[in-house]
Amino acid sequence: MARPSPQDGTTLTTIHRRMARVPSLKIVATSRTSGPASERRLGLSPVIAGTSADCDLVLDDPAVSRRHCTFTITPDGVLVKDLGSKNGTSIGGIEIREGFLTTTSFVRVGPFSIRLQVEGEPEDVPLWPGARYGAALGGSIVMRALFDRLHHAAQSDATVLLYGESGTGKEVLARAVHDDGPRRDGPFIVFDAGATPASLIESELFGHVRGAFTGATTDREGVFLAASGGTLFIDEIGELPLDLQPKLLRALESREVRPVGGSAFLPFDTRVVAATHRDLRAGVEAGTFREDLLYRLAVLEAKVPALRDRKDDIELLVEHFLAAEVPPRTTLDLPPGAMALLTGHDWPGNVRELRNAVARLVVFPDRADGAIDPAGVEGAARSGFDALLALPWRDARERVVDRFEASYLAAKLREHGGSTTKTATAMGISRQMVHRLMVRHGLRGDANEH
Repeated sequence: MARPSPQDGTTLTTIHRRMARVPSLKIVATSRTSGPASERRLGLSPVIAGTSADCDLVLDDPAVSRRHCTFTITPDGVLVKDLGSKNGTSIGGIEIREGFLTTTSFVRVGPFSIRLQVEGEPEDVPLWPGARYGAALGGSIVMRALFDRLHHAAQSDATVLLYGESGTGKEVLARAVHDDGPRRDGPFIVFDAGATPASLIESELFGHVRGAFTGATTDREGVFLAASGGTLFIDEIGELPLDLQPKLLRALESREVRPVGGSAFLPFDTRVVAATHRDLRAGVEAGTFREDLLYRLAVLEAKVPALRDRKDDIELLVEHFLAAEVPPRTTLDLPPGAMALLTGHDWPGNVRELRNAVARLVVFPDRADGAIDPAGVEGAARSGFDALLALPWRDARERVVDRFEASYLAAKLREHGGSTTKTATAMGISRQMVHRLMVRHGLRGDANEH
């Protein structure tokens, strides 16, 4: 399926190192049987369509799967990817696993017809200059845009709300915000609402006085006071019991807390960063999360992308995890084909799962397939081949050749200790050709070789 041209108004472009131009697009879904059209703005973050209330674009029909397909703006246009739906996804009447959607074509999902609509002029989005923000890593456009947004948020005391799946690194980003702001010399305190028993959350947040309940033998300050002068990171705030939400709202607005069993309110000077994997707006509609608390938390919002939506960052992350091993390692130490396996997986556990997979590869280098859950490997291989089938012959062949070159060259470099001279001799090509291939595929040899 042909890619859109830049004139189509649907492609993501980088203007220069510090700025990306993002098209202003809206996804519109209409159905003959489901009443008025549904629509959703498409920005740097992908839009997931399906029947689940957690989807960005909810398509309520039995013929649609819970998570049916995704829409992502890329430098090549808007990429549509089927998520293994039961009834399939088609573009222009052709069923696809992956394909590009233009403003003159439409996607068919069950009874829904989905099209792109250009809303206006493209938006220039500032980008962070590097691939690191604090301890967080990401050279993709979506991550550099997130880093830049968080950098500006860090300079104020406004509450930040981070959305993202489990394992995407929300705590790492919260810590980066703390270290980047004026409170960097103060404490950074983490409170996990999802891992704390409901009966203890109030005491953990606000503290308690002696005798407030059985076992309260001394006064104890809560995390709000413990974090005074610094930052309090409240993880999984969507798990906070409904009866405690008004108390948290009051604390955030008044900047003071009353310990459990106490009568006096105690002031605190704490910046709050909260995070959740849940859609809190859906929680408001369901009555499980207070709307006024959501507005108080979401002064500055940021969505942390899933790893499957920024696969360009996988090699960077793998290199980082390998360098942290004892002794330090490089991608040359990985078994042949390992990087292709890692980039082909969708990583439902995100960065956390990738880190564990790399650790297994280091321990069991001869069992690359065992680094990832077998079902995940099979699915990745199938989706990888299906992705090739969605490409023209020339593009598919080029992608296969690229993967072969990278795997073959990495194996030969590893076999010869990173020596480009020995590798070139073994491969039967010139040393200059080896260097060109190394540059093309981001591989490194022996830094001491002359």
